[in-house]
Amino acid sequence: MSKTLVAYFSATGNTKAVAKDLADVVKADLYEIKPKVPYENADLNWMDKTSRSTVEMEDKTSRPAIIQDDAKIENYDTIYLGFPIWWYVAPTIVNTFLESYDFSHKKIILFATSGGSGFGGTIEYLKRSVSDSTEFIEGKLLNYGPSKEEIKDWVDSLPINV
Repeated sequence: MSKTLVAYFSATGNTKAVAKDLADVVKADLYEIKPKVPYENADLNWMDKTSRSTVEMEDKTSRPAIIQDDAKIENYDTIYLGFPIWWYVAPTIVNTFLESYDFSHKKIILFATSGGSGFGGTIEYLKRSVSDSTEFIEGKLLNYGPSKEEIKDWVDSLPINV
């Protein structure tokens, strides 16, 4: 039987709430990707060209440090990976997470929260941080506090067995 993990990065709590409900629905373990330096409101001001998030997203090589507690990725076959959409892609801290572990031969199903933009080039952007044997599946934007029933319907609609 395959083991499932829901890993997520959440700057404001929106993605965290969805990740907790998703983990409950799919009966998965839950793992939070934690920045070494937490994001403050000023860091997330996308209208400020000097804000931390803007600076990180303009530099695609940026890899914000994460707290290195062991996610035990080797124990999982399927990982739901959640994050807010920043500038039409995943925040660069998600690349830090992917580059910190071996995701070879794993299935990663993406989910995100967003104020308005879609996944954009997220999969291609994240693929650069893992081995070629990692399978990515573009999941869904789970905005505005979806119910567990809505999350279950989405999971059941995935064209895979997880």
